[in-house]
Amino acid sequence: MMPVIHIVDDDRSYRTATARLLTAYGLKVDVYESGDAFLACLPNCEPGCVLLDLQMPGQSGLEIQQKLGKLAPLWPVVFLTGEGDIKAGVDAMKAGAADFLEKSTSSAVLIETIERALVQHERQRADHERLQEQRRLVSSLSVREADVFALVIRGLLNKQIAYALGISERTVKVHRHRVMEKLGVRSVAEVVSLAASVGPLERPSEPNVPPPSP
Repeated sequence: MMPVIHIVDDDRSYRTATARLLTAYGLKVDVYESGDAFLACLPNCEPGCVLLDLQMPGQSGLEIQQKLGKLAPLWPVVFLTGEGDIKAGVDAMKAGAADFLEKSTSSAVLIETIERALVQHERQRADHERLQEQRRLVSSLSVREADVFALVIRGLLNKQIAYALGISERTVKVHRHRVMEKLGVRSVAEVVSLAASVGPLERPSEPNVPPPSP
């Protein structure tokens, strides 16, 4: 799906001229006369990059950015201003804006900035989808497999896991193999890396684990 450039600006002439420029460049564009109008359409908007005016009637660009952080966190935001407000630019960048440009910037710089923001969007989208798939795989583990998984990432040996769970070492090996197979990993290092990505498991209690053998 082709990403959309959402131009949010109360200046009709600038909004129209920028839309024509980006359309001529081959980009898909939607325009909004205010942040409120954009937010109202957001549930039905196609994902992409947001060109956001800093100062607008109603909610300011910074306020819209804050709400986008909750409603569409993966969409990059490029701020536009006609006043060169340095402090606002710093605030915007701290809040995660992809860039901050004056409206007088050249067409080449604007397009280059948008392209960079779209690359960022694609990278974040891919990372998000990968994380969701990893979480799905972890959630597919059975209760016992999840127990073994949680102890493997703590660095425990099979015999320690067996003691902690009250099962045989052979059974631990079977569960461990199934965990590796379900998660699509081939080493403990990959298991640990995946676990670090998805975050801690929700487990009611930690089993009693013996100290490592000398």
